[in-house]
Amino acid sequence: MATAGRTVEQRPAAPADERLTKSSLAKRVLSRPEFGATIGAVAVAVFFSWRADNFATARAVANILDPSSLLGIMAVAIALLMIGGEFDLSSGVMVGATGTMFAILTVHAGLNIWLAMLVTLVFAVAVGLFNGILVLKTKLPSFIVTLGTLFMILGANVGITRLVTNQVIVAGVNQVPGFEAARTVLASTAFGQFRVTVLWWLLITAVATWVLLRSRFGNWIFSVGGDANAARSVGVPVALTKVSLFVYVSVSAWLVGLMNTLRLSSASVATGRGQEFEFIIAAVIGGCLLTGGYGSAVGAALGALIFGMVRQGIVLARWDADWFFLFLGIMLLLASLLNQFVRKRVAESRS
Repeated sequence: MATAGRTVEQRPAAPADERLTKSSLAKRVLSRPEFGATIGAVAVAVFFSWRADNFATARAVANILDPSSLLGIMAVAIALLMIGGEFDLSSGVMVGATGTMFAILTVHAGLNIWLAMLVTLVFAVAVGLFNGILVLKTKLPSFIVTLGTLFMILGANVGITRLVTNQVIVAGVNQVPGFEAARTVLASTAFGQFRVTVLWWLLITAVATWVLLRSRFGNWIFSVGGDANAARSVGVPVALTKVSLFVYVSVSAWLVGLMNTLRLSSASVATGRGQEFEFIIAAVIGGCLLTGGYGSAVGAALGALIFGMVRQGIVLARWDADWFFLFLGIMLLLASLLNQFVRKRVAESRS
């Protein structure tokens, strides 16, 4: 175009900001981490409703939600840690260790029940700090660090419990003053057949979802899980974020440990042993990637719900309980494949 004897070159239009590009509803739904877990939960519910006539009764639903709630509290915590790019294999034994420690302090040491809760909480925070700081200082994989913590806690828990009680089970918690009040808050039955742990699970899932999607700390979690070096270069406190997540996992184990002990009026050193893999599997089924930077609290909660439905469904369908592990393996593989497919399609749509 010529103006006053000069030629003015037209500049190419600036590319549109992809954050301002409106995507279809289907694409937004597919891009959600919990999409696969939602489909899986519906499929499992339909399948066992067909195989077992009493699967949808109030009693059956209560029996599904009861174990799902405890697993779900831990799965949500593990999901946040995995989104942050780390693992914690000591989470399972921490459930048993905090429970037995609480029982020993109340039954054998005569400590006030609320003070015993506080002491075990301090212990849980200390373990979380130990795991997080050691991972950051040594730069060893969190898988290795927390595996070492797992064996240390397991050995100390068994050794101390045997030394104090001459056995591996601590009974008599229901004889401690204040037991009923503590049990009402953490392990009582509410709304007929449903336990109060379900309310704790829903509340924790809602708060974790808000933190991930609506808070600055949630942005930090996704950033450090996606690329810790890039996050550090733009001012994200990587060390604080990762250590906080390790502490959150240990505190969640403390909460579940207390719930188990108050529910059963006793504690066993075997509680929680091996469950760390169930926590991780529930998070993966819920959409978390093993590489970090992607996942959701709602998805992890749905993963725990699927666990509960499969366990109860197998019982109601009168199948051998060993089939649970077959279902577990199938669910893990299908969830991983679906997560990979969804992530690939989302990446292609943005390119």
